[in-house]
Amino acid sequence: MSQSSTPPPAASRPADPRPGGDPGSPWAAGGTVFAGVLLFVDGVLGVLKGIAGIASNDVYTRINDYVFKFSVTSWGWIHLILGVVLILVGWGILKGAAWARGAGVALASLNLIANFMWLPYTPVWAIVTIAIDVFVIWALCTDRSSEDDWARSG
Repeated sequence: MSQSSTPPPAASRPADPRPGGDPGSPWAAGGTVFAGVLLFVDGVLGVLKGIAGIASNDVYTRINDYVFKFSVTSWGWIHLILGVVLILVGWGILKGAAWARGAGVALASLNLIANFMWLPYTPVWAIVTIAIDVFVIWALCTDRSSEDDWARSG
């Protein structure tokens, strides 16, 4: 009598093939909340950066000649507007709004690009902001919790 050595089809598949683990992973949900806080704080800092750039052209100086030559006042307005929108989306993520996750990914991407272009003015802070934006994008893209999970926890 020979025994079958092949496992049943359901046993050979992982429980949840999606990246990020099971849909209610506390790590992913915690990362999403942290991403909301980071977006909110990044927005506040963007507003402050924007106000400083608008108020005085002497606050920031360019390190070298750079392809993206906007005036500091223009950069101030860009950071101010982007900062206000980041605050709103960060608040939306913290409140569990369904639209906020997709908007957060899009705005973190825009903020990442803006800070890449802002590198000659504040290189260290721009790199820190880029790293924060990369984390925010990752956290919002890997969270698989549903709106119902957000409603139950909040």
